[in-house]
Amino acid sequence: MMRTLIVDDEPLARERLRTLLQQETDVEVIGEAGDGKQAVTAIAEHAPDLVFLDIQMPVLDGFGVLQAITDRPLPAVVFVTAYDQYALQAFEVHALDYLLKPFTARRFQKALQRARAELKRENGDDSPVERRLLNLLDDLGGERRYTRRIVVKSSGRIHFVKVDEIDWVEAEGNYVRLHIGASSHLLRETMKGMEAALDPDRFIRIHRSTIVNTERIKELQPLFHGEYAVLLYDGTRLVASRGPENRLRKMLDAAMVK
Repeated sequence: MMRTLIVDDEPLARERLRTLLQQETDVEVIGEAGDGKQAVTAIAEHAPDLVFLDIQMPVLDGFGVLQAITDRPLPAVVFVTAYDQYALQAFEVHALDYLLKPFTARRFQKALQRARAELKRENGDDSPVERRLLNLLDDLGGERRYTRRIVVKSSGRIHFVKVDEIDWVEAEGNYVRLHIGASSHLLRETMKGMEAALDPDRFIRIHRSTIVNTERIKELQPLFHGEYAVLLYDGTRLVASRGPENRLRKMLDAAMVK
């Protein structure tokens, strides 16, 4: 069964999609969301296989939803949009499929069939669907759009963590720990995945197990063999391995110039 989530801020649009999906014997509609924030929560809670995602929504649009998701792999996404022709060209290159409002039942069937075929080919985190979604965000944004909020599940609750609030990130087995002031959150993600999701103009991986927000750095202190102690404003002391040290110094120098 394809576990499917419907995301649209228009009740009538959600109803139409639900009616069409309920006619499919291999589809289970696991929920609906009326805005971007609800969508991020629903995706984190239910891990759908497929999402019909409206692009134009208030507060947090469809692209913002994708940026806020850090759990991997990403679900397959069929965009529901009224975007102009320029954006549709990007969809045709990178997206699984899109439905241009208003769409016919025949066009819906074509998109669903394409989703079925793609999901059968899925095989892990570095999937064609995920690569296309990231490339789409690059094309439509004119530049890479990095994660602004991270969804963390803890004790049955969903927390929205603003990336700007993160002091540093620590590897912890198959997870990463986000350090935010006196608190921390455990997230099922790899360091490589976190590094790719965070803006490199602000976050730098100073060690194989540590990523730091450069705006939290108070000073660097030389250690042995080219390593440096990295002191944060809250008193945290981290160690930067020799590789990232030069880049870290350049970033700090650039920040001082500004």
